[in-house]
Amino acid sequence: MDQNNVEFLYEKIDELASTIEHHNDKTYLEAVVDAMDILFHQQPFEDSEELLHQNVEKLLSEVDLAQYKKEETRKAIQLVILKGMKDATQQQHLITPDAVAMFMGYLTSKLFENQEELTMFDPACGSANLLTSVMNQLSHNVKAYGSDVDETLIRLALANANLQKNEIEFFHQDSLGAFLMEPVDFVVADLPVGYYPDDLQASQYELAAEEGHSYSHHLFIEQGLTYTKAGGYLMFMVPNFLFDSDQSKQLNAYLREHAHIVGMLQLPKSLFKQEKHAKSILILQKKGENTKTPQQALLATLPSFKNHNAMADVLAQINQWFDQHHK
Repeated sequence: MDQNNVEFLYEKIDELASTIEHHNDKTYLEAVVDAMDILFHQQPFEDSEELLHQNVEKLLSEVDLAQYKKEETRKAIQLVILKGMKDATQQQHLITPDAVAMFMGYLTSKLFENQEELTMFDPACGSANLLTSVMNQLSHNVKAYGSDVDETLIRLALANANLQKNEIEFFHQDSLGAFLMEPVDFVVADLPVGYYPDDLQASQYELAAEEGHSYSHHLFIEQGLTYTKAGGYLMFMVPNFLFDSDQSKQLNAYLREHAHIVGMLQLPKSLFKQEKHAKSILILQKKGENTKTPQQALLATLPSFKNHNAMADVLAQINQWFDQHHK
C-alpha cells in the first residue's frame, strides 16, 4: 500500500467535501457523503451551481479511482470521516481503531481458513470501516450485510462500500429489530455500549433486564447469535467489564446455553482515551450439532500494536493455538 496515494486521495475528498460544505450549507460529514457519491459516479450533481460544478469537474480530472487499491481507498475515507468526527463525544460515534480492525480481519481469516465462500453481517456497522477492513483482508468470496440506525452513518457506509467496490447490502433501521435476512456464517461488530432506551423492543429478548433499561451490548450479542448459522462464529469488540456488570449473571447463563466461548483478547489500554472505555475482542461460536467448546480458549492480553516484537510473539502463539485447537 502506498501512503502517498492515501494522503493524495484524502486531500482530494476533503477538498471536494469542503467545497460542497461551503456552497450547499451542509455539515462536513453530509458533504463527505456527497463527495464520495460524486467520485463514484464520476460526475457532478445536475443541480450544482456553476462555480461548484467547475470545481467538481477539476477535482474529478485529478482523481482516477482505478489507480487505488481497496485499502488505500478505505484508509483515505477513514481519515476524512475521522476529521468529520473529531468533535464526537459519544463512543458509538467513534471509528474502530485501524490496528484493531486489521487484527480482527486477521483473526477472521484464521477462523475461516478452510472456507471459500463467506456470508457476514455487522449489525452496528457505522460508516462500515470495520466491515470493509475485514472484507479487504479475506480471499473468500464474501457476501456482506450491514445495519445502522443513524442516517448519516449508513449513507457514509454505502458511499464507502461503493468507492471500495465491496458488495454490501445495508439496512437503515434499529439493529435490534427484525431483519429480512438469512442467518450468516459470521457476525462482526464493535458493539455500542450502554443502555437501550426501547424497553418494549428489549422485552422480546432473553437478555432483557429484569428491571430498568437493558444493556444494548448484551442485546446485540443475542441479536448476533439469532442471525448466525448453527456452528457459525461471532467476533465482537466488547467492554472489559462485560462479565463483571450487574447484568452479567444473566449474560453468562445465556452464553452457556447458546454459544461456545472461543477466545477473549484484551486490547491495549493505550488505544482508549479512558480506561473505562477499554475493550476486548470476544470470539464466540454458535452451538450446533457437531460443535464443542475448545479444550483451551484463546486468551491473551495484547501488547501495544506499535511494539512489533511483542506483537510477533503474540501472533506466533495465536497461530499455534489455531493449529492445535481449530481444525
